[in-house]
Amino acid sequence: MAKLFLNQAKEYVKTRPGYPQQLFDFISSKTPCHDLVWDVGTGSGQAAISLASIYKSVIGTDTSSKQIEFAPKLPNVHYKCTSANMSISELEEKIGIESSVDLVTVAQALHWFANDSFFDQVKRVLKKPNGVIAAWCYTTPVIDDLFDPVFNRFYAESQPYWDSLRGLVDDKYKTLKFPFEPVDGCDDTGPFEFKTVQLMSLDDFFTYIKSWSGYQTAKEKGVELLNSDVVEEFTKAWNEEGNGQKSVTYPVYLRIGKA
Repeated sequence: MAKLFLNQAKEYVKTRPGYPQQLFDFISSKTPCHDLVWDVGTGSGQAAISLASIYKSVIGTDTSSKQIEFAPKLPNVHYKCTSANMSISELEEKIGIESSVDLVTVAQALHWFANDSFFDQVKRVLKKPNGVIAAWCYTTPVIDDLFDPVFNRFYAESQPYWDSLRGLVDDKYKTLKFPFEPVDGCDDTGPFEFKTVQLMSLDDFFTYIKSWSGYQTAKEKGVELLNSDVVEEFTKAWNEEGNGQKSVTYPVYLRIGKA
């Protein structure tokens, strides 16, 4: 699914929401050792950079070299482009040998590759018995009572252009396959809710929409989701309570477990 994001890589890195520090604090509290993290589907490195302040070494992998080009560079973060279906030899060469990784993270990507092959790879590289996998997604943003109904109607109308796997995100990862045991101190594997907030202008918000894979698919089919009528409606709802930036809240849902 990396091809869905190639044409809008710049927009993706500019407007993709970050993740709250509370999320990383919670995850790191469940891993006794903080040596090595494998950040799968790292994209432009949003999660990898935050993990780098907690763990000694982060390996960020993606099937898209274009996405990795836009990832910030840090001395303890190592980005690697991988094949979509890694062999054991590639896994050991680029990630690590069996029982060598403290934490596997997947930010806004597990719905693309939640399959037996991937989970077997995760179970192979995670340290025994304390290695942890943490996967999370963010759902549609919340802004204010005036703008939200307009946006939610627009999002609903965009559904025909999303891949069916997007439904796992809309479902907050509740029904996503996750064959792991609860981590210590938790009764289940989640989803656990967090929130991330960022200030955005209306132009930023339009750029965020243009980073959607659904937007790209519609465009390839000759459909302009952000047509003049939609832009006008968004602009009116955004500016009704004042111009400039607004606080945009993204709910984040975490699944976490151990092998």
